[in-house]
Amino acid sequence: MELRRSRSPRSSADLPIEQRDPLRAVFALTGHMRLAVMAGAALLAVLSSSEARAEFTVCNQTLDVVNLAVGQKVDNADQTDGWWTIGANQCVNVIREKLTNRYIYIYATDVFGHAILTGSTEMCIERRRFSIRGIDECWQRGHIAAQFLEVDTLEQVRWTFFLTGSNP
Repeated sequence: MELRRSRSPRSSADLPIEQRDPLRAVFALTGHMRLAVMAGAALLAVLSSSEARAEFTVCNQTLDVVNLAVGQKVDNADQTDGWWTIGANQCVNVIREKLTNRYIYIYATDVFGHAILTGSTEMCIERRRFSIRGIDECWQRGHIAAQFLEVDTLEQVRWTFFLTGSNP
């Protein structure tokens, strides 16, 4: 009885291509398999390099289009900005960077300018697009005073507010 010895390669040239050069092995794959491997690698690269986005998003869950103004502290001063138009059942990112303020203030009107979301914090707005520093003496400075709703984000870096027909 003769035992067969497994033949060990004498040089790397005797090894299959997959063992000699793993990168060349990927290119030796069939078209669909190569595409799947490359797509998986690209997805992994994107997921591992991207940071989670932080933002304040407002979702309009009403049947009407709303116009939204936002107030927050910017460089230790109160600032209001507007307007964002949010369609029915749509969401808009109104603050795109990491939330650094615990409290964000929002004010919403319908398309006719009638307030549909108000609160108890007076801040300044304009009829057209605006960015206003300061919230005191709105009328004296030529602005309109509006009652903003205070939203407590609980110091989260990302927050979504859902505007419904039953908001205060």
